[in-house]
Amino acid sequence: MRTVHHPGIARNLHPGAWWLWALGLATAASRTTNPLLLALVIAVAGFVVAARRSTAPWAHSFTAFLKLGIAVVVIRVIFQSFFGAAVTGRTVLFTLPEIPLPAWMQGVRIGGQVTLEALAAAAYDGLRLAAILCCVGAANALANPRRLLTHLPGALYELGVAVVVAMTFAPQLVADAARARAARRLRGQPDRGLRALRATVVPVLEGALERSLKLAAAMDSRGYGRTGEASAASRRLTSALVLGGMLGMCVGVYGLLDTGMTRTLALPALGIGVVAAAGGLLLGGRRTPRTTYRPDPWALPEWCVTVSGVVVAAGFVFASLSADAGILPSTVPLTFPPLPTIPAAAALCGLAPAWLAPPPPQLDLAPRREVAA
Repeated sequence: MRTVHHPGIARNLHPGAWWLWALGLATAASRTTNPLLLALVIAVAGFVVAARRSTAPWAHSFTAFLKLGIAVVVIRVIFQSFFGAAVTGRTVLFTLPEIPLPAWMQGVRIGGQVTLEALAAAAYDGLRLAAILCCVGAANALANPRRLLTHLPGALYELGVAVVVAMTFAPQLVADAARARAARRLRGQPDRGLRALRATVVPVLEGALERSLKLAAAMDSRGYGRTGEASAASRRLTSALVLGGMLGMCVGVYGLLDTGMTRTLALPALGIGVVAAAGGLLLGGRRTPRTTYRPDPWALPEWCVTVSGVVVAAGFVFASLSADAGILPSTVPLTFPPLPTIPAAAALCGLAPAWLAPPPPQLDLAPRREVAA
């Protein structure tokens, strides 16, 4: 009998749907340097996280990624000021002491004039990376990393331990940081500032890594990543197909993004890579039979969330291919960036999961009272 899932009933959305939605937003952010569009993508990701995150400790990781994005922008601007390329622009803000460099280091400077146009270009590039980080942070806050690992293809089970450590480290880091700050407040010690950061950074990093390694060890002891009775030739063929397919997809994607590389070479490489990787995953999945306890359903809400991310990415890619002036605003001369209609409308489509995705089940964290008989 097929289970019917009503949109108003609280349940966990399939983690793959959240990641596909977030990757669509990240793809859109990678195609533009317009600060208005990038701020809109960040706002969309933050709104959906605020509307559909659960009460789990790892669900509060979006704020940490947002702060990391702000730090990326600041560091990018500082590096541009001290170690920027050749000075561009005419609006000189200030001049730093310049260190003379030999002739063979043309195009690189240390110090010198810092222009408004150069800082704007650095801020635009830093904001693009910050938006991508926020999209990844939204996926970490909405998708349960442990449930996502249950959907890992069979051919990639050998990488399961490394994937567990990589995907659970960031959520555990946020949860351990919150516990460390709460412990310092209970002891009457300050939980903010540089002094508190120096006192908690090492225990937090150590605790997050230790929890991730314990989870990986527990999964490994329960047979996670077992190869069954597959022959050595089958394992080598699966590995060759997967690695060759990944390499082909990397070459194809690089060719599509690089304007100097011919498209006639990029498209065949991408197609061959996708076919080889799919064949390797299918062949590897047959030799790792397994059962899943209470598998996550893929119903209409999952399709709606996935399509929402695809629409956002498609709108930005279409605008970039059509050479829309608002996608890559000019910094020399520096003008106020316009807000193009198609990418902005596509970005607003990313808000759909805030209403179309089912609400997550909330954990009852309130202390229980003992009733006397």
